[in-house]
Amino acid sequence: MRLVRIISMTCAIAGFYCSACNRADDREAALQESVRPEDVVEFWTLYNQNCSACHGQNGENGPALDLANPVYQSLVDDASLKKWITGGMPGTEMPAFGVSAGGFLTEKQVDALVAGIRKNWATSSLGDLKPPPYVANIPGDEKSGELVYKAACISCHQKPGAGISSDSYLALVSDQSLRTITIAGRPDIGHPDWQQDQPEHPLTNEDVTNVVAYLASLRSETPGQPYPDARR
Repeated sequence: MRLVRIISMTCAIAGFYCSACNRADDREAALQESVRPEDVVEFWTLYNQNCSACHGQNGENGPALDLANPVYQSLVDDASLKKWITGGMPGTEMPAFGVSAGGFLTEKQVDALVAGIRKNWATSSLGDLKPPPYVANIPGDEKSGELVYKAACISCHQKPGAGISSDSYLALVSDQSLRTITIAGRPDIGHPDWQQDQPEHPLTNEDVTNVVAYLASLRSETPGQPYPDARR
C-alpha cells in the first residue's frame, strides 16, 4: 500500500513538472508569435516577406534583377543597396520599403536585409576583371550608343521597337537599371554581362554609358500608344 502511495506521489510530481514545462513552452511560443512586425530582423523572414516575389526565392530566377549575380554584387555598394531598399528606384517597379519613404521597414530591418544580401550572395570575386563602374561618371552620346547597340546588342534584341527597345519596356526601367543589366547581365535568363561573350572585346565604360543614352532617347511620353479605336 505504501508502495502504491509512493508511486502515485511520484507520478503526480512528474505530472506537475511536465505541466509546468508545457506551460513554459506555450509561453515561449506565444512570445515568438507576438513579436511585433517592426522587431523582426531575421534576414530570410524579411527577404521572403518583402523581396523574394520579385528577386526569386534564393536571389535568382525572379522577374526582377538577380541579386545572387556575382557581377552585380561586385558592382553595387552597401549604400546603394540601402538607398534602393529604403526609397525604391525611380523609373522602375522597385517600391520604397523604408519607413522614412512611406514603407513599413525600419532602418534596422533595411540594414538586416543589406547585411543578409551580402552574406549570402557576395561570395565571389571577379579577380583581375574590372567591369565599368556601377554609376555613370561621364556623359553619354546617343549616336555613338546606337552604334554600340547595333554591334553588341542587336543580335539578341533584333526587332526594332520590341523587347528592350520598346517604349513600354523603357517606360518601366530606369537608366541605372539599364546600366546595371548591361554591365552585370541577367545570367538567370541568358543575358550576357559587359564582356558580351567576347572577353577579348568587353564593353568599356564609354560603351555602356553611350548605349544607355541611346536607349533612353527611345523613350516615349505616351508609351504603348496609339491605342486601337474602340469605336471601330
